[in-house]
Amino acid sequence: MGVLSEGLTQILIPVAAFIGLGFALFQWFLVSKVKVSGGYGDYSGYKDRLINEGETEEGVDAHAVSIKCAEIQNAISVGATSFLFTEYRYLGIFTAVFGVVIFLFLGSVKGFSTESEPCTYNTGNICKPALANALFTTIAFFLGALTSVLSGFLGMKIATYANARTTLEARKGVGKAFITAFRSGAVMGFLLAANGLLVLWVSINLFKLYYGDDWEGLYESITGYGLGGSSMALFGRVGGGIYTKAADVGADLVGKVERNIPEDDPRNPAVIADNVGDNVGDIAGMGSDLFGSYAESSCAALFVASISSFGISHDFSAMSYPLIISSMGIVVCLITTLFATDLFEIKRVSEIEPTLKRQLVISTVLMTAGIAMVTFFALPSEFTLFNFGTEMSVKNWHLFFCVAIGLWAGLVIGYTTEYYTSSAYSPVKDVADSCRTGAATNVIFGLALGYKSVIIPIFAIAIAIYVSFSLAAMYGISVSALGMLSTIATGLAIDAYGPISDNAGGIAEMAGMSHEIRERTDALDAAGNTTAAIGKGFAIGSAALVSLALFGAFVSRAGINTVDVLTPKVFIGLLVGAMLPYWFSAMTMKSVGSAALKMVEEVRRQFNTIPGLMEGRAKPDYATCVKISTDASLREMIPPGALVMLTPLIAGTFFGVETLAGVLAGSLVSGVQVAISASNTGGAWDNAKKYIEAGGNEHAKSLGPKGSDAHKAAVIGDTIGDPLKDTSGPSLNILIKLMAVESLVFAPFFAAHGGLLFKLF
Repeated sequence: MGVLSEGLTQILIPVAAFIGLGFALFQWFLVSKVKVSGGYGDYSGYKDRLINEGETEEGVDAHAVSIKCAEIQNAISVGATSFLFTEYRYLGIFTAVFGVVIFLFLGSVKGFSTESEPCTYNTGNICKPALANALFTTIAFFLGALTSVLSGFLGMKIATYANARTTLEARKGVGKAFITAFRSGAVMGFLLAANGLLVLWVSINLFKLYYGDDWEGLYESITGYGLGGSSMALFGRVGGGIYTKAADVGADLVGKVERNIPEDDPRNPAVIADNVGDNVGDIAGMGSDLFGSYAESSCAALFVASISSFGISHDFSAMSYPLIISSMGIVVCLITTLFATDLFEIKRVSEIEPTLKRQLVISTVLMTAGIAMVTFFALPSEFTLFNFGTEMSVKNWHLFFCVAIGLWAGLVIGYTTEYYTSSAYSPVKDVADSCRTGAATNVIFGLALGYKSVIIPIFAIAIAIYVSFSLAAMYGISVSALGMLSTIATGLAIDAYGPISDNAGGIAEMAGMSHEIRERTDALDAAGNTTAAIGKGFAIGSAALVSLALFGAFVSRAGINTVDVLTPKVFIGLLVGAMLPYWFSAMTMKSVGSAALKMVEEVRRQFNTIPGLMEGRAKPDYATCVKISTDASLREMIPPGALVMLTPLIAGTFFGVETLAGVLAGSLVSGVQVAISASNTGGAWDNAKKYIEAGGNEHAKSLGPKGSDAHKAAVIGDTIGDPLKDTSGPSLNILIKLMAVESLVFAPFFAAHGGLLFKLF
């Protein structure tokens, strides 16, 4: 037994979650202080007035600008909320239907029997009936779906609450604006990490009231929590990604390339839809995505542990090791956040990106010490783990190395992503330089960069997998994934900071603020662009480890001892699985293309038919563009979603568990490469464009200014990269995770009734 008692474990986990929630609310309170209400009368009934008495700008009516900021923020918030509520209505129907499917499939494993039966792994014991597992898995699925939706929605709310505040704070200096944007991101990060941990802890304790000593059944049913989280994340990522990129591509192609007007110019009809898209795609979708990763890695670790000596000997503290790691992560991230907001002050633009990157290093170093402490107190010095039918003897320090290598592999992936997507380094400068000879060479250089950027992350993931598996089998891999996600609150704060800064820049442009303010928000946005790419790198890297852990849990649950790729059943699955990320990417890219086509036509129509629009005498019709993005994203998210959700069901039911194992392995290997390449290519093209626009050095000035041929070529590259980095790339990590967790949940059914075609022939 470990040093930590069950009673103390039961106290520490919820306390850490409540600390996270409390810190999030405190950060939100600090952000909310950026306003002065009253004394100016009532402006259009805004209950959330943003009349800020910041430094006045020369030649600008500060009071009128503040009112304009409030109006724009309100329009973005209303658009984002309206889209999410519409999307959630669709998802509510899907959740109800899929919940019934889970219950029927799992209930039918033993013919809806209510009789207790011998346990699968600890055969001497009696476990609860399959029908109970079906019911509790369905409940866990609903809880996971609800928490995922809540994570995305709360993140979107705080982002739309903070964007105009960041703009107004930019009048006082770049440091003030940075703190407002970062604190807002921290609200989302801590809310998600604390909510995910708290709901999982409550679910386990409630389920224990029924399951009692049947830990095998308890933790098998908890896997539904990860499935619910990832299902919502898939539709949130795909729907939000299509929405934001349809608007972005439409706004860029007509506004910047054809009409030669600035980004976020209020004359552009697609500009509000573009800013709404940043929130529903990059905030709500990304929040649901990382929550899904967290839930799945926790569920995989808990399930694998439940069939090992922890579960058999009912050692609750050791069993809760994954949850204690997450608890420690919340405390570590809290300390880390103070370094960015309170302990160091940003005074110059050049300090923004180093401060954000320092967050990653500080959290990783502190978390390494935290993991060592947790491992020593929570785990017995030696124990056995289930390893595909055999028992493996493991020491507690082995698990320390498993978690730590996942954590440090995440940092390596983050820094590699930053190197390939930041304009401070040669890869992006080379892409920018290639724009001198036109869009074609820009595209060629960008694709080459994306392919090359896969190398180091894949080696980092491979080393993490080898070390983790050697030390602690599949349990080692699942806690390694948790290690990578243990600093999720900091990762999300850095990630959410990007879209908030992007919106702040858009609001500054639309509100008519001075060039100096716009330069400050552009600097915040450029740093956010790189950190958003780092966040995507983390999400993809963790998805690879999570998927492998879930794959191991699925293989164990399905009763497969070895997966032999030389077997025809497995090899055909491997080929089909490797093809799926390409099929999925084709669907999402085409969806963005067709939605962007409608957007381009609408923006052109308005410029051509509304008299005085280009001169700024008339207002564009923003609502029509918002409607085009909304309709397209909701309609187009269904086919890719169906592909991911139906593949495991069809493969497992008709071809059996061996073929499904091949499908999962193929999609994992192929999906990780395509996702990293797509995300980094898009990020590099975006920052190459910003590098030319900023004109920060002689090389950049020689390529610019805005409107030059090189800049137009860079805009085209950025437009191609948008759906790659914000729709296809990030959605692929959900594809590989979701298929794996769905296979694990339905494993009892596939093992009992799967392979219908092979049984017939």
